[in-house]
Amino acid sequence: MCIGIPMRVVVGSEFIAQCERHGAISSISLMLVGPQPPGTHLLTHLGSAIRVLHADEARAIDDALAGLAEAVEGRAFDMLFADLISREPELPPHLRGE
Repeated sequence: MCIGIPMRVVVGSEFIAQCERHGAISSISLMLVGPQPPGTHLLTHLGSAIRVLHADEARAIDDALAGLAEAVEGRAFDMLFADLISREPELPPHLRGE
């Protein structure tokens, strides 16, 4: 399974950015997304940015990752999946038989 981690650009150049998540700074390749200004949220995987995210999408992914960690530890996690709790599951458009 591959897990993308949301991070925020602190400072960047054309090909590399210093990105932050929960106070930790990492060097992230920008080769797939191009140069990004400070404050931009990125979905990262194995040291590379793979997609630019909106702030609310980055927060939802971060909450889901925190929810998984809470579930593994046997603690309450429902509040971290608020976007899923109050609705029925939906298939993506390309899988619907409409």
